[in-house]
Amino acid sequence: MSADATIYALASAPGAAGVAVHRVSGPRAGELFARLCHREIPPPRQAVRVTLYDPASGEALDDGLALWFAAPHSFTGEDIVELQLHGGRASIAAALGALGRMDGYRLAEPGEFTKRAFIAGKLDLTAAEGLADLVAAETEAQRRQARRQLAGELGALYEGWRARLLSLLAYQEAAIDFVDEDLPPDMLADAAAQIAALIGDIDRHLADQRRGERLRGGISVVILGAPNAGKSSLLNALAQRDAAIVSSRAGTTRDVIDVHLDLGGWPVILTDTAGLRDADDEIESEGVRRARARAAEADVKLILFDGTAIPDSHTIDLVDENSIVLLSKTDLHTAAGGVAGQPALAISAKTGAGMPELLARLQAEVAQRMDLSGSPALTRQRHRNSLENCRDSLSVALTASAPELMAEELRQAAQWLGQITGKVGVEDVLDKIFRDFCIGK
Repeated sequence: MSADATIYALASAPGAAGVAVHRVSGPRAGELFARLCHREIPPPRQAVRVTLYDPASGEALDDGLALWFAAPHSFTGEDIVELQLHGGRASIAAALGALGRMDGYRLAEPGEFTKRAFIAGKLDLTAAEGLADLVAAETEAQRRQARRQLAGELGALYEGWRARLLSLLAYQEAAIDFVDEDLPPDMLADAAAQIAALIGDIDRHLADQRRGERLRGGISVVILGAPNAGKSSLLNALAQRDAAIVSSRAGTTRDVIDVHLDLGGWPVILTDTAGLRDADDEIESEGVRRARARAAEADVKLILFDGTAIPDSHTIDLVDENSIVLLSKTDLHTAAGGVAGQPALAISAKTGAGMPELLARLQAEVAQRMDLSGSPALTRQRHRNSLENCRDSLSVALTASAPELMAEELRQAAQWLGQITGKVGVEDVLDKIFRDFCIGK
């Protein structure tokens, strides 16, 4: 990925649209106006009407608006031109073809605009990852989390911890360099107390039940119950479409079926599972095994009991504090009360009875687990790995018997924090981070 090249890409979604935005960034971006638009560079950040011409034949290809962002006051820190042209497929192809025929221009690689912004110091790695999450966000909660990260909240938290470490490191370096000076006798003990406090902050941050990571991928809600309890009907009712086959024949569902939902702004992966029973059939037995495996990993379990039958032993064993207990087929019975010490909500996927109450309860359960009002949550395994390594170095520093040993561990801990935000030693992870971006970002 050469920073000397001028790159271009379609920054808006591909396909027919009213407007297509083309982005150009690099040292030769300004040449676009003379060669493709036959005009001088306009004032920065001022939209001007332009006609786009083929650089070879001079044929008029399209017309629209152009904006000029002069370095360093742009997203990438380089000269940038944005073209707002017509969004038809042929118009897009013609514009990209014209840009591709410009000397020194090439098509951008995935994430290259944002990578250049990072290299220019316009944002740190956590903010870059937040931008990727914002582009990919499908629900309101995902948007809010990504926006906080893009705004720098997560990076500021880690850089604050790193600043504390560097301050401690400075004191230890002073103890090493000025050993003959009259330094405070309790300096080592004071440093140990500050290290212990920072370890506590990191441990509390890590003990988030992977809230941020789960919010990025979707909260797991699994429907569990005996055969013919109404699990597939409940899935279809919540999804508001026929996502699963519904049959009176027991054992129809033999594998897990996932449906992605937007539940009041929260991303939910709703899963239908095989009926829980002692199955003789090999395929159905595997379905039951997978159902129990999903139950063990679920954030919320919808435990469904047939209201017309006695609660079955296979299902009742799964009821715990992460469960919402349901009695199905309330159109056929008047059963009420609780199961396994928990209150049960009577519902009917056929008539809709109890469904508004279930949706409200489910949304409340998800919101409680994914609360976004506190400190920003770490959103990637990369963050978690570096924080765990940082904490391990700090734990070793606590046992140090000399300033030299403590300083070395503090230096290593600060480097682990710096790798999260991109302050130190991140060259080996840059391509991995940016390769999942869309081309125009």
